[in-house]
Amino acid sequence: MRKKNIWLFLTVVTCLCVIGVLFYQSKKSFSYGLDLAGGTALTYKVETEKLPATVNVKDSVEALRNVIERRVNLFGVKESTVTTEYSPLSKEWRLSVELPGVTDLEKAKLLIGSTPVLDFRVLKNKVKNPKDSKATTTEITLGDFTPTVLTGAYLDKATLAFNQTNQPMVTLIFNKEGAKIFALLTKENIGKQLAIFLDGYPISMPTVQEEITGGQASISGNFSIQEAKDLVERLNSGALPVPVSLASTSLVPATLGAKALKDAMHAGIISFALIALFMVLWYRIPGLVAIVALLSYVLMSLTLFKFIPVTLTAAGLAGFIISIGIAIDANILVFERMKEELRSGKGFEEALKTGFERAWTSIRDSHLAAIIVSVILFSLGTSVVKGFAFTFFLGAVISLVSAQFISKVFLLVILPKKRGSITNFLFGSGFSK
Repeated sequence: MRKKNIWLFLTVVTCLCVIGVLFYQSKKSFSYGLDLAGGTALTYKVETEKLPATVNVKDSVEALRNVIERRVNLFGVKESTVTTEYSPLSKEWRLSVELPGVTDLEKAKLLIGSTPVLDFRVLKNKVKNPKDSKATTTEITLGDFTPTVLTGAYLDKATLAFNQTNQPMVTLIFNKEGAKIFALLTKENIGKQLAIFLDGYPISMPTVQEEITGGQASISGNFSIQEAKDLVERLNSGALPVPVSLASTSLVPATLGAKALKDAMHAGIISFALIALFMVLWYRIPGLVAIVALLSYVLMSLTLFKFIPVTLTAAGLAGFIISIGIAIDANILVFERMKEELRSGKGFEEALKTGFERAWTSIRDSHLAAIIVSVILFSLGTSVVKGFAFTFFLGAVISLVSAQFISKVFLLVILPKKRGSITNFLFGSGFSK
């Protein structure tokens, strides 16, 4: 049995060494959220009331989120967070964008605000001069158009092209679903003018001559080459399927973020030191083993934070720090059960195994409760709550491993075979000898 325990011990030590090497050799750095790295948060009102009645609002909002996320990533903003949320009170959708590291508010607005809103509308009545495909707002109004379901959400990409007179134009290439919608739209509106709107303004109003099945449309007009290039770049970075308007902004300076991170690290170190001091003073050798298991727990958690990766926020770090208490609580339950078995006259190894068996039910139930709560918080909470819930969930899962496996293996190896006054004291607890 002793030989088996030693092999288990060597296996655990090897696993921990591998985890340690992965952690320290990893080129990945920790990902920090807005409140720790500093940056800008923008909140937009999603103007869903401007969508046609036939359009699915929820799908359009999700498409909007995807487009904004793609655009932000295109500009190289790392660890950005783009979320949408519906408010039952105001009965409106909100889009929240967090840009860690971007402390230039105007630049942050430009990342989102310069994104064009592209949509197609059918002109109810022909304009006076149908030969002119370029219309102005003085000639027509929005009331002259019938909205369609075809928007920038179905745009695959835009390219720069030239017509027969060598004038620049922009070619729109739709995705598979968009091509079907465009084909049906042109088929049903032959002889009518199909206006292409960008940011609420008609930029091209060609007359549909026949059904177009190729999934392509062209924007022509008095473009210069540079204007056409700029339009292509804007469209490729994401044409919004739904208009948005800026509702609020907040700026977290980098110095404030650094202070929050420093305070969080200090809180973690102090809490760990106090727990370690209590465990060693009260539980002696088992307490020392619990601290080794706890260090392993911290190492495994931080390694996972790097490799998943987890975007650490102040709330997320709070969840991690609280989970340290849960991890050590499992050891305390085992040690108290072990103490009861020793008092009944059992040997150290038997008392340890029985203590783990009897404490398992309580450990399992408490950890399952923590996991269930974290899942509920993650499912229903805001982005801040989700950061707390995720690290709390990881902590509860990892602590089951550290308490039930690492602590047990280490104790089985160092437990003395015979009881004596010294060994009783070293493996006792509290004021007992």
